[in-house]
Amino acid sequence: QVRGLCGTYNWNQQDEFTTPAGDVETSVTAFANKFRASSDCPTLSPFPLEPCGTFAGRRELAEAACAVLHSPPFQ
Repeated sequence: QVRGLCGTYNWNQQDEFTTPAGDVETSVTAFANKFRASSDCPTLSPFPLEPCGTFAGRRELAEAACAVLHSPPFQ
């Protein structure tokens, strides 16, 4: 019942990148670009291959954000 940027959350990794049109993207960038709210929003370029190394100072923020997805409302 979950859709969108959070994925389908049905334990099937083959359909996690299902777009609003119903097709399945193979890359994070292509998937995220399908959710642009307006053509005025910039198109994302490919993400760095090592985001943890590139954004090491943001680790605590990322862990806190991910903790929300592991909280009871999402179980």
